[in-house]
This record gives sequence, structure tokens and C-alpha cells, in this order.
Amino acid sequence: ALRRTAACFTRDKTSTTMARLLYAVVQLSSILLTTTRAFQIPSTFGTARRTALTVKSADAIDETLTKDENSDIWDLSLFSPAKINIFLRIIRKREDGFHDLASLFQTIGFGDYLHLKLLDDDEEAKEDILTCNMEGVPTDKSNLVMRAIDLVRQNTGITDKFFKCDLVKHVPHQAGLGGGSGNAAAALYGANELLGRPATLEQLVEWSGDLGSDITFFLSEGTAYCTGRGEIMTPVDPLPAGQTVYIVKPDIGLSTPSVFKALDYDLLSTLDPEEILNVFMTEGVTTSNQSVFVNDLEPPAFKVVPELKELKDDLISCGFDTVMMSGSGTSIFCLGEPGDGQKFEELIGRRDDVQVYPTEFINRVGCAADGGWYQDPNAAKSDD
Repeated sequence: ALRRTAACFTRDKTSTTMARLLYAVVQLSSILLTTTRAFQIPSTFGTARRTALTVKSADAIDETLTKDENSDIWDLSLFSPAKINIFLRIIRKREDGFHDLASLFQTIGFGDYLHLKLLDDDEEAKEDILTCNMEGVPTDKSNLVMRAIDLVRQNTGITDKFFKCDLVKHVPHQAGLGGGSGNAAAALYGANELLGRPATLEQLVEWSGDLGSDITFFLSEGTAYCTGRGEIMTPVDPLPAGQTVYIVKPDIGLSTPSVFKALDYDLLSTLDPEEILNVFMTEGVTTSNQSVFVNDLEPPAFKVVPELKELKDDLISCGFDTVMMSGSGTSIFCLGEPGDGQKFEELIGRRDDVQVYPTEFINRVGCAADGGWYQDPNAAKSDD
């Protein structure tokens, strides 16, 4: 409610001070809610081994809160969702070294936050400024957020405007969740908004392919069939929001190139991706046809890191509806609630090298047509 009220103040250019104060309250609330949600365990698990599902250290949480509390008031703050691949087929290796793929992408309610401020002319801004709470994330022009903002400037011809950005990261690196790609899409959208929407959504979609393979998807309504390198997006009917999904992320990471290097083309699935897509569009992810949950990158990832296969098998034994690796890994997603909650609790309880993120499917149906962005599901729950 506060977010909507602040947006109204901003649109009519009145009560700017009130709008900024409301945005400050919204962002602090969002971070507190995300922090709380990160420690939650489904009620079926009881209270035992509650620390097993901890996804952040106390030091990291304190740093995140301090950074936001002491930062400038932002003109725009955006939730940057992660994604999973409901299925992923590798079609062929191309002459340029990339691979053609076919995949059904879905946004989830676990993600990062991007805060943006359009610097005033009197601040003599000469370049963009980026800060980030996560150690190891570059904050120079190599970061996709910086590259996205620069791309909007170049393609719109508005070259004299610069931004201050704060990226609050929760999505882990090398997880197959598209964290960096989602950040870039949020930056494209946010920069365009603060510049007065000089570009259409269609133009942003077209430009996004210059930055990376998965970025285009995040400009969809939340569900999309992607082909080519992932940058060719075919809109499909969004999958229903609210589907429960657990993201299980082992501490070990995998680079996408290392997974493709281990790819055995003779082991690729022979299922027609269009037929797989049709099953999901007609039956949803609750389909009893488990053969359509295919990820051609699982075998090479399991070859490089055999422990991933062991983790998947352990999660299957907990009675989830579906268990599969997302993208090139190393995250594994589990659809639905575990049939054996106690076994799942015990599994996670004895693993100190695994993080669990309980979340759900989200989309921006009804918002995209009006130029709206993904809503923070944690903030939405606080309204209930």
C-alpha cells in the first residue's frame, strides 16, 4: 500500500518529500521481510534444527540493513526476481560456439533488489555509481547493471544523465537462477522509467539480447518459451502464481562453460521441445507426466560434480512432486511440499553445505501492459 501511494505522489510530481519518505519505509520493510522469510521453515517441519535452513549469516544481514538505512533516498526501487527452467533442451552447437536451446522459463519470488537514483544536473555527475552488498560482485562497468544503463543511454540518445545504484544481492552466484540477468533487466526497465520512458517495452526486449542470453526473459510477464541462445522470447500463457517451490543450493558452484564442456551430445534428450511445451501449457507443472521435466545440462553437471546427483536423489526420496536442476546449476528446485517433511528436515539438518530458499511462482500479469514491474512478494504478504 505504501509503495502504491508513493508511486502516485511521484507520478503527479507533487509532495516529492513525502514520496521519498514513503519509499524509504517501503525499502526498509522489504529488506526486513526478506530477512525474516529467509529463516522461515514450513510449519510441518517443527522447530528442530532451524539453523539448517539459514540462508545468510548474521553479519551479512546486519551489513544489508546498515547499507540501506544509511543510503540516499532512491527515486525507484525494484524487486529483481530469479528464475528456474521448467525444462531445458539443448538443440545443437552453433558455428559461433554458442548453443541453440529451447526452454520454459519461470520467475520466482526469491530475488535481489535494485535501488536507483537519477543524479541531478547540479551534482555534476559524470558517470554512474554502483554499490553492492555481496562480496566479489564487480561494481565497475563490467557489471551487467552498469552495462544495461549505458545501453539505454546510448540507444535513446540521452547521454547526459547518470545514475546512482545500490544492488542488494540475495541470489547466489553460479546457481542457474539468472540472478545477474534479472539485475540487468531491472536496470533496463528502471533507467528507462526514470528517463521518462523514451523506449518502448519492445525496444527494451530487442536491446536486451546485446547484453546476454537470459536477460530478455525477465522483460516478459513471468513465463516465457525461449529459444536461440535464450534471447528469442515467445510469450506464452503465464503459469499460475503461488506454486510452491523450494530452491536447494549447495555451496559449490559451477560455471556454465565447464558444464557445456562436459556435454555429451549423444546423451541429449530426443523429446520435441514444442511437444514438451504443449504439455505444460495444457496440464501445468502438476502434470503426472514426469518425462517432460528434462534438463539436458543435468548429466554433464552431475559428471563434473557427482555430489549434485546424490543431492537430487536425496531430495526425490523426500517425496516432492518434481525435483530437477535449474539451468546449468548448481541449484536444484523442488515443486510442491515434501511428502515426508521430517525426512526433508533431517536431510537439510545434517548438511551444513546446503542453503534452502522456500518461495513460489510469481508473474506480472496485468502489470506489464501498463508498464508495471514485478512486485516484491514479501511486501505483498505484509499487506495481508
